[in-house]
Amino acid sequence: MPKKGGKHAEMGKEMQAQCKRAKVEAACSPSIMSFENPDSLFGSLISPIKQEMFFREYWEQKPLLVRRNDPLVAAYYQSLFQLSDLKELCSQGLYYGRDVNICRCVNGKKKVLNKEGKVNYMQLKKDFDQKKATIQFHQPQRFKEELWKIQEKLECYFGSLVGSNVYITPQGSQGLPPHYDDVEVFILQLEGEKHWRLYKPTVPLAREYNVESEDRIGNPTHEFILKPGDLLYFPRGTIHQADTPLGISYSTHVTISTYQNNSWGDFLLDAIPGLVFDTAKEDVALRTSIPRQLLMQVDIADSTQKLSSLLRRLADRLENTRELRSSDMKKDFIMNRLPPCLGCDADPLMPGGKLPKIDSKIRLQFRDHAIITVEPDQENSVSIMKPPSYAWGGERETHMMGTEDDPTSEEVTSQQTHGLRFPLSYLDALKQIWRSSAVYVKELNLNSDEEKENLALSLWSECLIEVL
Repeated sequence: MPKKGGKHAEMGKEMQAQCKRAKVEAACSPSIMSFENPDSLFGSLISPIKQEMFFREYWEQKPLLVRRNDPLVAAYYQSLFQLSDLKELCSQGLYYGRDVNICRCVNGKKKVLNKEGKVNYMQLKKDFDQKKATIQFHQPQRFKEELWKIQEKLECYFGSLVGSNVYITPQGSQGLPPHYDDVEVFILQLEGEKHWRLYKPTVPLAREYNVESEDRIGNPTHEFILKPGDLLYFPRGTIHQADTPLGISYSTHVTISTYQNNSWGDFLLDAIPGLVFDTAKEDVALRTSIPRQLLMQVDIADSTQKLSSLLRRLADRLENTRELRSSDMKKDFIMNRLPPCLGCDADPLMPGGKLPKIDSKIRLQFRDHAIITVEPDQENSVSIMKPPSYAWGGERETHMMGTEDDPTSEEVTSQQTHGLRFPLSYLDALKQIWRSSAVYVKELNLNSDEEKENLALSLWSECLIEVL
């Protein structure tokens, strides 16, 4: 799953036309997904498996294959992306490497057949037909509104970034060698059929991508054919390979992936610095000096007992901590996630309606997209963070597309990194708004009516609340 962030400004003008086309396509195929809320969306994705069973028996444990054999589901899946979509997308300006990879598995290794610069559809089709190359299309949610809707809801559901890639493989061919990924994977079979083989992980819940040789992985634990409408899930670290059988002209599937760098280990790396920062202000033991020349020693065995003692003090502090100052993971998620799918014809969000007054009843908009955070480097302050796309027109076209230097975005990023910042005394009132279906401004947990109105007005001006 490519890293997130970055800017590709030249794509912005293309998005609206693509969105309108996607709307027409989606209208032709009735949705079998429930977009009422993130929970219902995920439930419809794995149906008929119940969510409780999925997380109890499959999540991070073993693969799940859901065979549907339902024409409605197959038709809906096909509307998400098709081989025929590539012709028009190429005319909009796609680039090798950034948007499309052409590859084949040759003697157990991935062979990349990319050209330079823009993708020419006729050349792409020639490589597909004659060289039996797989087309890997990066992050199709940038162009397909239905995938945008699905992935945006999944990001809300998991609280983690969700990326996708489309793989189109001609008959009798395989695009990638046996490998494992560092993400949880959901495969949706869109067109044709794909022959899959899954193997026992050599690195359970792997933290990085890796290719595995045939002589190391043993026999498959699972082997099957995916058909349109079928869904496959497998945990990160699951070794897999797939090919399009002879007699099937081609296969198209979309891989939806999530939970990259989202483990307890990652969270500890993020949260411990803030815990140390706070504890050191109150506990003199953490402010005493380390032994002389400790940083110059290779063997620090004499200091490990002291370090263990300090870690136990941190653990004691953690048990009584009201707020974990986890900032970087939250910041990364909120800055790089998909904006709410309001439809491509929707106007940019602007404050509207009645101004909030002390007697107003208010409700948080886009609760799934707002994050309250207390940061270790910001003394006595709390922030409510929101995607920068709310104010600057959307980052969908760069979602999960890697990092690039873009001087024009530095100021926007700097302004939005911390969101709206308030004194720490506003924390309870912000939580009150976040947790309530609706609340009166006068009931906010702040000392004065002026503070209550100022908080409501600040949130209203950023379209984070509406007045009922």
